Amino acid sequence: MKIASVNEIKQELNAIPASEVKELCLRLARYKKENKELLTYLLFEADNEQGFVESVKKEITEAFLSLPKSNLHLTKKSLRKVLRSVSKYGRHSGSPQPQIEMRIHFCKTLKKSEIPIQKSAALENLYFQEVKKIHKLLDSLHEDLRFDYLKEFKMLEDVPTEKRFNTWFKKS
Repeated sequence: MKIASVNEIKQELNAIPASEVKELCLRLARYKKENKELLTYLLFEADNEQGFVESVKKEITEAFLSLPKSNLHLTKKSLRKVLRSVSKYGRHSGSPQPQIEMRIHFCKTLKKSEIPIQKSAALENLYFQEVKKIHKLLDSLHEDLRFDYLKEFKMLEDVPTEKRFNTWFKKS
């Protein structure tokens, strides 16, 4: 089966009645959890993006409270799970500003959690990859908004492994 392009799908959706579009959306929602999550965001939370970001921040904070502290390997796996959800929620909004807020909150919470990032190269890389993504997203913002977020971003640079931080940004 040949997959249609987005433009072809758009044209076909314009040609069919609204009731059939509704049925197609409901059918999509039944088959994939991600489709249902995206539809939920678009229908109920897209008009209040700040409230959505706050709920994601709360979810991140709760996830950090339930992290396994005894085993660094399990902690790393749990952090990756949290990051997957942050990325997914960031894709829902489509705008860089909420993505930056969510990722900055993740990094700040990681720093406050006193997880020994410097003891694990994987955790260190995970943290710096997030910082790198924030840096990239900041470049796509308007100059005024960028200035506001740069203050918070500068606080993320202050980690015990600052030498590694400087080498990460020489690569990009």
